[in-house]
Amino acid sequence: MLKQRIMTAMVLAPLALFGVFGLPLSPFVFLMDAIMLLAAWEWANLAGYQGIKARLVYVVLMALAVALCHYFYLHISVFSVLVFAVACWLLAFFWVCRFPRVSGWSSRFSRGVIGFVVLLPCWFALISMKGAEQGDALILLLLLLVWGADVGAYFAGKRFGRTKLAPKVSPGKTREGLYGGLVACFVVAAAYGLVVGLDAARILPLIILALLTGLISVLGDLFESMLKRHRGIKDSSQLLPGHGGVLDRIDSITAASPLFVLGMQCWVLV
Repeated sequence: MLKQRIMTAMVLAPLALFGVFGLPLSPFVFLMDAIMLLAAWEWANLAGYQGIKARLVYVVLMALAVALCHYFYLHISVFSVLVFAVACWLLAFFWVCRFPRVSGWSSRFSRGVIGFVVLLPCWFALISMKGAEQGDALILLLLLLVWGADVGAYFAGKRFGRTKLAPKVSPGKTREGLYGGLVACFVVAAAYGLVVGLDAARILPLIILALLTGLISVLGDLFESMLKRHRGIKDSSQLLPGHGGVLDRIDSITAASPLFVLGMQCWVLV
């Protein structure tokens, strides 16, 4: 499985980097549209809509919502959308901690609505970064933080893992793995700060933001794991060998991107 994951990652990582650095804003937006629709197809199954017709209806509704995002992006405050998203992730943390007790997301309809709340703010966050000055570098930093948290957690958990992090949600995750992922985030942020020439007064808040981004990225992973466990499925799909589906690859980013962009706007770059 590890070999398969590595081989798939060797294909996905260059494609992701090309999407960040090789595409101008407009094609990048349409790439994000496509990713959101693929994720919506998988989320429909997580929500409990198993039939093809029901899943297609969900994807069509997501497509309409994404089309509205194209319009509202120029007419509403992205900041407000991201604040709302972070507040919703705090609620998701409460749900993960209470699992297997179910409250507020037990119905298919509720889980379907949650899919919009998870995916659309991520769209806003990524598009706002792409359109910003040095936006490509910021997206790369976000990806490196999320990947670092994931890879650091995997190897630290394998080597030192003893204490389960959330055994009822994801039995394989350990607190030691979480700490390893945070160490990786620290290294990524410190290296980025040095490369771009930030002084110590700005590297410190960047490192704090990186650690918070790493933490909430784990929450995104756990939240999807909670929904999969509730549905009794292992992966959101089998689209990516060794990695499951699109949601299994972007679940951390859906949680991390709104907080990361807010931190960059309000804290690090001011």
